[in-house]
Amino acid sequence: MSALNIPLRTASRLGRSVTAIGWGAFKIGRNQGAKYPNPYELPSEADSVALVREVIALGVHAIDTAPAYGLSEVRVGLALAGLDPAVRRKIFLSTKAGEQFADGISQYDFSRSAIFNSVHESLARLQSESVDLVWIHSDGSDLAILRGGGAMTALESLKSTGKIRAIGFSPKSPDGAAAALLDPRVDALMLEFHPKAQEMEPILASAQKCGKAVFVKKPLASGTLDPAVAIPWILAHSAVTCVVVGGLSIERLRMNASLAV
Repeated sequence: MSALNIPLRTASRLGRSVTAIGWGAFKIGRNQGAKYPNPYELPSEADSVALVREVIALGVHAIDTAPAYGLSEVRVGLALAGLDPAVRRKIFLSTKAGEQFADGISQYDFSRSAIFNSVHESLARLQSESVDLVWIHSDGSDLAILRGGGAMTALESLKSTGKIRAIGFSPKSPDGAAAALLDPRVDALMLEFHPKAQEMEPILASAQKCGKAVFVKKPLASGTLDPAVAIPWILAHSAVTCVVVGGLSIERLRMNASLAV
């Protein structure tokens, strides 16, 4: 498979460049409680590892996963472990903390110890000594998480020791996004932003002025938007650092990623 020449974007607080299109690894690990219009079967471990490597060979070098994505971290870790070191260094790897998913139910814990343990467990599953970014995956209590201190101090400690390189916050509300924007500990925000969800747009320009990265989640509104419309519309905003798309089809990912070229 020939690689696409996907443009790179960055933000000063991120510390490195990232491909404008990233891949979300939800579907290789979990199919329960998924907000997608159609059900799907989980791929096998071998097929998942092969898919991750195809994503990388395509030129999509930003991969986002989470403990709450079931088997995803383990499968991403297996795929990355076999890469040539020079290729592995190109990968921008992010994961999340704050949410665990078991027996069909999400459970949230934003205490210092829970976040600290979650990140170390993620590193073990990902077979990585460090990750580029860890997102706090909010349950909607954005302000309480930021002001409570436990979650953020845990990530600060992990950043100081080099286990993570940047701290991210994935809010649920515009107020939470605004608070994360003002929080000096936060390097990046993950926002839902597309033609049907524009309430976060005022945050974008401010984030750019602060040097904070903006990653866009659910850019296709869980598969209900036309990628040919949504992706160029999102990337037309220069404050957007990376658009994270998911899926199990490498052909569809190629079509989506080509919209950024």
